[in-house]
Amino acid sequence: MTDQPQQEENLLVDTNEYLKAGVHIGTKFKTRYMKEFIYKTRPDGLSVLNLKKIDERMRVACKFLSNYKPEEILIVSRRENGWKGLRILKKLTGINIITGRYPPGILTNTNLETFFEPKVMIVCDPWPDKNAVVDASKAGIPVVSFCDTNNEPNNSDLIIPANNKGKKSIGLLLYIITREYLRANGILRGDQELENYEIADFVEE
Repeated sequence: MTDQPQQEENLLVDTNEYLKAGVHIGTKFKTRYMKEFIYKTRPDGLSVLNLKKIDERMRVACKFLSNYKPEEILIVSRRENGWKGLRILKKLTGINIITGRYPPGILTNTNLETFFEPKVMIVCDPWPDKNAVVDASKAGIPVVSFCDTNNEPNNSDLIIPANNKGKKSIGLLLYIITREYLRANGILRGDQELENYEIADFVEE
């Protein structure tokens, strides 16, 4: 038995991969922003996100990203759980990443040598990555955010409901983004998977 209603198998990855990664497991706290994505609350108090909605939002995000060149995208993760996956994502796609502390002003201060102007930003969690989100908002850059049940996604333009704290969950989401971006750009054909990399390779040890 799963924590989900019966899912159609027309998903970005098999239902079992989502469940195994715990991408649907939220927190004991839930905000009004995230209410529409919650399937149920378990007896232990943890909120459970709806897998179908996770998959739908991931599809929207991947299609949106496919409109941009690698150098026009920036992905930010203050939390270490996203670092390994992001390094592989950058290696395979060329997309810009910032892991660890976000350097203030790189999107807003034109006097900085490190200043650059991405056209879209993804954050792994809008709370620890809030400074990046604020800068993006000031610069008019749309923000895609992985949001857990306890997030208040202020200044986020597209919410992807997901467990954004678990290393397996973040690793899986970054794997999907990498694969779908390469498929959209014709580097992978059709349903072709990544060569030499599995989902587990994107997971922080």
